[in-house]
Amino acid sequence: MPPGSRKVAITGVALADCGRVDDTTPYALHAQAARRALADAGLDRSLVDGLASAGTGTLAPAEIAEYLGLRPTWVDSTSVGGSTWEVMAAHAADAIAAGHANAVLLVYGSTARADIKAGRRTGTLSFGARGPLQFEVPYGHTLIAKYAMAARRHMIEHGTTIEQLASVAVQARANAALNPEAMFRDPITVDDVLAGPMIADPFTKLHCCIRSDGGAAVLLVAEEYVRDCRTAPVWVLGTGEYVSHVSMSEWPDFTVSPAAVSGRLAFERAGVRPEEVELAEIYDAFTYMTLVTLEDLGFCAKGEGGSFVEKGRLLVEGGDLPVNTDGGGLSAQHPGMRGLFLLVEAVRQLRGEAGARQVRRRDGSAPGLAVASGTGGWFCSSGTVVLGR
Repeated sequence: MPPGSRKVAITGVALADCGRVDDTTPYALHAQAARRALADAGLDRSLVDGLASAGTGTLAPAEIAEYLGLRPTWVDSTSVGGSTWEVMAAHAADAIAAGHANAVLLVYGSTARADIKAGRRTGTLSFGARGPLQFEVPYGHTLIAKYAMAARRHMIEHGTTIEQLASVAVQARANAALNPEAMFRDPITVDDVLAGPMIADPFTKLHCCIRSDGGAAVLLVAEEYVRDCRTAPVWVLGTGEYVSHVSMSEWPDFTVSPAAVSGRLAFERAGVRPEEVELAEIYDAFTYMTLVTLEDLGFCAKGEGGSFVEKGRLLVEGGDLPVNTDGGGLSAQHPGMRGLFLLVEAVRQLRGEAGARQVRRRDGSAPGLAVASGTGGWFCSSGTVVLGR
């Protein structure tokens, strides 16, 4: 085939053990997720010639490749926070299409929760104090404070209410109640969210993602491998990536996320419109991220995110646009850089394998078009992937 002409499919997805996993290592979670994803696809690891990983060790992905017994001829260690995995998926798809790789494994594992519990690390208040961050960190401008400032700006400019933001957490929990693998499944109300302890104004505890352990893996392959797989392919239709800023002073508009660019590129390259998408998996370290990303992906106009989310549209059961169908980072799992989990859930939904939380069309069939959009840093970067059956 001419370079760049090969179609790319996701044929294997899996989660490692997630939630409370006290007696293991990040490397073991990488291996567990990788084995399960390869088994899901029905392919042998000897066929994997590409590996993408970030967030573990000094020489990622070299250390992960060694641990997994792989000798890849294509690697990616791009690290842009939570959007890492959507950006890596874009790079992998381009490499496969160009003939530089045939089967690329994206894999992640983290014991973020267990490490804090055991005293091996502390909570991440910032990403360090060197470079541009030296002008913010000394003044107490923590990671969560950056998101809180952005949320407050949206509230001031567009009249978004704290109740509307809280409804994002409520709907995420309702979706998680349908997911036996979710870490938190008990129902919550808007009043529950508002009554929680204040973390960073306007965010109370339930506006913020949970901290868990866990891992995930996704296998992308060239189209000629699909016939050898045990699963139906989910095709990568279009991708986009964008880096916005690091310093808050360099962010032109706190109410516009980088998904406004990555999403536009992904939809244009896929040749589809946002209104055709049947479900969305969106990075949700905080409730505001879901709301503003929905706006910037084009599911509603700028400033209308509050009214869009408050009407139950995000629910698996009865929602117009089911969002974070597994419960998201707010309720299901969030072991650090969660972007890979978005791809796993989107693929499971498109294959009709999501169990009680399965999104269905009116005729009972599984959806045919989904989007996964990851965000990194404090809205610093974004990667968006459009997937279809």
